[in-house]
Amino acid sequence: MGHGLTFGPADLLLVALAVATCAATLIGGGLALAFRRRIHLILGLSAGAVIGVALLELLPEALAVSYPASSFAQIAGVVGLGFMGCLLIDRAFSIAVGEQSSHHGHLGAGSLTLHSLFDGLAIGLAFQASAAIGAIVAIAVIAHDVSDGVNTVNLSLVGGGDVKSARRWLIIDACAPLIGILAARLVVFPKSALAMLLAVFTGAFLYIGAGRLVGESHRRHPHPWTTVAAVLGFGFIYIVARMARLYGG
Repeated sequence: MGHGLTFGPADLLLVALAVATCAATLIGGGLALAFRRRIHLILGLSAGAVIGVALLELLPEALAVSYPASSFAQIAGVVGLGFMGCLLIDRAFSIAVGEQSSHHGHLGAGSLTLHSLFDGLAIGLAFQASAAIGAIVAIAVIAHDVSDGVNTVNLSLVGGGDVKSARRWLIIDACAPLIGILAARLVVFPKSALAMLLAVFTGAFLYIGAGRLVGESHRRHPHPWTTVAAVLGFGFIYIVARMARLYGG
């Protein structure tokens, strides 16, 4: 039986984390609808967690997987490409959403759904490196999937949609990581390609955390507590990463 059809303990963990990503997005959307005044703290925690996983887990893992075939400079260059690629895509969607159109709420929510699909791919690809790194990446994804749920609802509502439309997009966005995880589970990448993909996701996560979530949390509530929340999010990932190395091998 091929690798894509085998099922073991790591797959059970993967299934549980996949369900958790779905739940996190739904929770974020629910919070956006019910507790708008406190959402800046959730965004701050998410920002720190995403930056932490990029610097503490994805980048070291990309370097380890690529050695000795690729140099640090090559991996760093791919990280830069991931960052800039995410920046260009995000700005392109921002321009589209900013145009006066009855559909820009759908465009914004749709862009976040596509991003959630790639989140699922990131989890699945990280599990190909190891179960420990996969779990760490999943935790970061779960952390910022809360903010994805928040932003999906907000973009849908701001773009002219009603609550029913916002909830529909929220459900679609919540299911997207599951599809991404399944797609990555069915394809096995060679080490060289896996290292480059991990580097791309490192850059993308750095952009999401530092380029989007940090600024968004501060813009919503320019108060020291948003910074404290980001530091706590980073610290949480640091502790989880240390525990994964100690007990996960």
